[in-house]
Amino acid sequence: MDINQEVINACSVLAKGGTILYPTDSIWGLGCDASNQAAVNKIIQIKKRSIEKSMLILIDKAEKIEKYVNNIPVIAWDLMKETSRPTTFIYYNVKNLPKNLIASDGSIGIRVTKSDFCQRLIRLLGNPIVSTSANLSGFAPALIFNDIQKEIISQVDYVVDPNIAVVTDSKPSTIIRFKDDYSFEILRD
Repeated sequence: MDINQEVINACSVLAKGGTILYPTDSIWGLGCDASNQAAVNKIIQIKKRSIEKSMLILIDKAEKIEKYVNNIPVIAWDLMKETSRPTTFIYYNVKNLPKNLIASDGSIGIRVTKSDFCQRLIRLLGNPIVSTSANLSGFAPALIFNDIQKEIISQVDYVVDPNIAVVTDSKPSTIIRFKDDYSFEILRD
């Protein structure tokens, strides 16, 4: 199977409210259509995760951040250009996303994916996708496919072929939270 067919297969599942297990640009992730509240709930259930814990979304282009965030910090654009490894930015003033995806403090993590597979999938779906580590809550993230718990694999609606798209970084993304227009803090490096 080729990457185009995998994108089509995964997109078909996401468009119907399903969940996928897929390689991101950092680690293996669980995902769904980020605009679908019921699908987000499925991810929470699969991970056995507290509703209070937030998840992030992947988008294919930085310009799309404006669709989901009011008042993007001025420094955000410069930081996005400067980061070389996968980096998730925490934004406030979130809009156009289901409430169960937004953290209790009103924030959302957004990463512009560099993964060719993820970019194609997001473009075809027309929406961002949820990205959370492919593990039960409290367990270590799955850095390679063989680390993923069978309980996770058995509960998703589609598993992307591990031979199609390769995780390029093999560790969770850096996380940066904006404090205001000109300052930020690194939560995970």
